[in-house]
Amino acid sequence: MPEKKPINWTNARTLAALAILVGTELVGASWAAGWALGGLFQLGAGWARAIELAFVAIGFFGLYYFMRTAIAHEPVRR
Repeated sequence: MPEKKPINWTNARTLAALAILVGTELVGASWAAGWALGGLFQLGAGWARAIELAFVAIGFFGLYYFMRTAIAHEPVRR
């Protein structure tokens, strides 16, 4: 079995910081968009929460694909 390459800690720290920063922005903005749409259309609390959760799921989905691309361009293993 081939040995694993050592971890490039500079890239790992960069990717962790990127995940925190972009994740906060993307998920927070999508959550706020769901809240705003629920209020704009004057939906009940249950429907507004459902829209918020749907938008948060879309935000996490976007974050997943963003991080996949980031890891492809900045690999953690040397």
